[in-house]
Amino acid sequence: MKLATQTVQFNSDLLKKYDQPLPRYTSYPPATELKDNFGDLDFRAAIAVGNYQKTPLSLYFHIPFCETACYFCGCNTIITKRKELAEPYLKYLERNIQQISALVSPERQVHQLHWGGGTPNYLDLRQVNFLWDRINRYFSLDDNAEISIEINPSYVNKRYIFALKKLGFNRISFGIQDFNSQVQAAINRVQPEPMLFDVMQWIREAGFESVNVDLIYGLPFQTLDTFTKTIKKTLELEPDRIAVFNFAYVPWMKPVQKQIPQEALPQPSEKLDILQMTIEQLTTNGYIFIGMDHFAKPNDELTIAQQAGQLHRNFQGYTTKPESDLLGFGITSISMLHDVYIQNSKQLKDYYQAIDTEVMPIEKGVSLNRDDILRRTVIMELMCQFQLDINDVEEKYHIAFDTDFYEYFARELSELKLLEADGLIRMLPNGIEVTPTGRLLVRNIASIFDAYTRKSKNVAFSKAI
Repeated sequence: MKLATQTVQFNSDLLKKYDQPLPRYTSYPPATELKDNFGDLDFRAAIAVGNYQKTPLSLYFHIPFCETACYFCGCNTIITKRKELAEPYLKYLERNIQQISALVSPERQVHQLHWGGGTPNYLDLRQVNFLWDRINRYFSLDDNAEISIEINPSYVNKRYIFALKKLGFNRISFGIQDFNSQVQAAINRVQPEPMLFDVMQWIREAGFESVNVDLIYGLPFQTLDTFTKTIKKTLELEPDRIAVFNFAYVPWMKPVQKQIPQEALPQPSEKLDILQMTIEQLTTNGYIFIGMDHFAKPNDELTIAQQAGQLHRNFQGYTTKPESDLLGFGITSISMLHDVYIQNSKQLKDYYQAIDTEVMPIEKGVSLNRDDILRRTVIMELMCQFQLDINDVEEKYHIAFDTDFYEYFARELSELKLLEADGLIRMLPNGIEVTPTGRLLVRNIASIFDAYTRKSKNVAFSKAI
């Protein structure tokens, strides 16, 4: 199938019509389907399958600590200035590494490594070196591995940046959210403009291969005019990737958001204006719309992978690393193996207790059946490539299901006719193509094939726009 062109079109009427809570499809089934009656035998068996198939590895390390609370944050964090709390956490991380690495074949190489949070640079350089050493002691990193870290610009200096690069990190990400000082004060994330430009300059001087910055629209006191200025300043930084997230105001789920003045949040119509301006400005200035809320330069690996039909998606978002088993370390981390997903304990005491008793610190998980795996393939192809080759799916799965795509997905294909009538997709002789108008609503398109969300109507998800 010919790959879809790299364009996106804004249609405010359709965005309003389809704006509903939906999964972000960093996985299928969605993480909401993980159950607390899940043991570790399936996890161990899935690792053994990966050993047999010599599946490459992707490792994620969650550093949950932050010195201060960002009021917009929806991440799993521990707010404390007591840096000594990081010491036992690192020791338990080491033991968790030993636990899992003992099950993993030494032949399996790590193609992707990511430190997230929280605030990974909450750790001082001695602690960073400690964790880096333990990872390399128990796992084998590929020479061309993608090694990334998230940082908070407020707690980093030039020496720290250069030390990360010297150690082996080659990609880095930091949150800007908004350049406007009033917005920054309202979300408790004050980052003076000169500081942000200094951090970017240090990153470039250090020689990082790729830099990603995060922005958020829908924050208090934002207007079309103020966010236009934020986009202009972001473009001056020239990051390789830009993520522009929609702020989900859910104080009943994230109590810290109660600190945000609700009356200062922009109205839905202004949010749409901000989104439209953002897309136009970024694409006019050379960035490619990758999907969801991500933009990248034309020479970025994400763009190249998508053009080649080889873009993938996991709990860390879009990735160029295919067929990897993702192993998560630290509290709340999620591991994503071929047919098993598991999430670690959410509380420090539970995480520590499990490791002390020499069991996996599993909070909940799910085992995928054959239908899950088939639907995952369909959803991820639409999410990543904006198209689906039905022949490819049939070739891969027809033996398992003893039927064809059109019969198996008869109900879904019928429902897609409504989306086709609205111009979100085109039905091809042997495939489905997401139109430029439908790209902003790709979650809605993917959800047609989601057997779980169809039943649950889970309003805990963020809205599509």
